[in-house]
Amino acid sequence: MEAGPRDTAHDGGEQLSPDGPDEVPGGVTDDGPGADEMSAEAEVEVELRPQRRLRIWQLAPIVILAAVGSLMFAFPLAFEFGDGGAVVAMLGLLISCCAAGWGMMAARRVGHTWPGLPERGSGRRPDWRVVSAYALLFLGAAVLAVWRVARLR
Repeated sequence: MEAGPRDTAHDGGEQLSPDGPDEVPGGVTDDGPGADEMSAEAEVEVELRPQRRLRIWQLAPIVILAAVGSLMFAFPLAFEFGDGGAVVAMLGLLISCCAAGWGMMAARRVGHTWPGLPERGSGRRPDWRVVSAYALLFLGAAVLAVWRVARLR
């Protein structure tokens, strides 16, 4: 047995062709509005998805955490807090680094990338020279920060 419409009119009734009825009342119909239903106004396309950008409520905790961490790092270095100053400075450095990582992840989620690196989901591999330059820059900043805090003792 085949799946499909059955031809049940055996006694001289209306026969069906394999591709449907032979004639459509009113002729062939097109999909969509007719010529009289078309408006002369220009159509405006609207993006259904919202634009991907960071909102103020997403940025505020990141900025506040970064500010608190940088102040905790800067004040012991500037005003000589004694033996506890190195601990507070390292804690401030840790909080600042956490805020930076949080900010980078939030920016990546909305589609921003670092200069020189390919966009997320593009399938391209990052250039090793750009990655090594970023690694050296980060390592240099980390060494200078730890060296400065170590000089407090």
